[in-house]
Amino acid sequence: MKYQICRRCIMDTSDPTIRFDSNGVCNHCKEAEYRISQCPKEGREARLQELVTTIKSEGEGKEYDCIIGVSGGADSTAVAFHVKRLGLRPLAIHFDNGWNSELAVDNITRTLEALEIDLFTYVVDWEEFRDLQLCFLKASLANCEAPTDHGIDALLFKMAKKYNTRFILSGSNLATESIMPISWGHYTQDLRLLKAVHAKFGKVPLRTMPLMTVRDYIKSVFFHKIRQIPFLNYVDYNKDSAKEMFAREIGWRDYGGKHYESVWTRFFQGYYLPKKFGFDKRRAHLSSMIISGQINREDALDQMKLATYDSSLFTQDLDFVVKKFNLTQQEFDELINTPNRTASDYPNSLFLFHKLMWAKNVFRSIATKA
Repeated sequence: MKYQICRRCIMDTSDPTIRFDSNGVCNHCKEAEYRISQCPKEGREARLQELVTTIKSEGEGKEYDCIIGVSGGADSTAVAFHVKRLGLRPLAIHFDNGWNSELAVDNITRTLEALEIDLFTYVVDWEEFRDLQLCFLKASLANCEAPTDHGIDALLFKMAKKYNTRFILSGSNLATESIMPISWGHYTQDLRLLKAVHAKFGKVPLRTMPLMTVRDYIKSVFFHKIRQIPFLNYVDYNKDSAKEMFAREIGWRDYGGKHYESVWTRFFQGYYLPKKFGFDKRRAHLSSMIISGQINREDALDQMKLATYDSSLFTQDLDFVVKKFNLTQQEFDELINTPNRTASDYPNSLFLFHKLMWAKNVFRSIATKA
């Protein structure tokens, strides 16, 4: 494929499924602009107040009226600040997969202590989780974050049921996450794929890993009426301004990259994906911010000229990751050099998540409304 870059954002042909119109504008721009148009600034305050009123009303007499996930990153920290200042009574949930940086733990502690929010931390068995992550590396799939993302979602829904609340308020947002090519990964809710990869490459039984089938998800949404709300879409969220406020008020410290609160995620996004697949997630994150007006295209292109990894951290992180997986450097290099695969090479639920896109979008709209 001849190289081409979008004239509106900075997405390019590193996404093999990207499409351009006659003006050189990509499909991701148009899709992101449409999604943002469905959540206009006009009337946003009224929608927020309506949501908060509903959560408070349904939460009367309960220990908590909503669930929030926390990682120590900017998005989840912003959710914690907003829900507390709006008078909600959240329970914060943290999924500890063994990869937390010390800085992430410190940011979580500072945030929740300052806001007086209770925390529940679920620690998955490390040998079990390490084996599952290695399965995805051995499968040579791009979305090696699927085990973590799947576990977080399954845990949040489980805790919402336990505490009898319908509301999971997430840090997902259109301002910084409106663009992410599915070709760079796969649907993290696809338990069929996860189990197929584990069956082929795994050695440790999945006993502590939170899991959720598509049927479980549908039952949670339609019968238990649990709603996973992208809460930051209801507020004026500017990531840079938010981080400055966190630093000023509670001493929160920046990680230097999106989702870099996890050592593995930092390594995965900064080295593994660019090295093995040629995918640089900064391109999608910066493109999202261009569409939402938080950065201009020229500044985004300048940021893309910077190295994908902090040279002072790379050697340290590489050594840490290889040892934590109980691999030799040669074994890790062999995984990097294994021919790349996609989810289609394994049993999966792609038909449900991709072919039935219309139904999926309708279902998503139901799942994110109170």
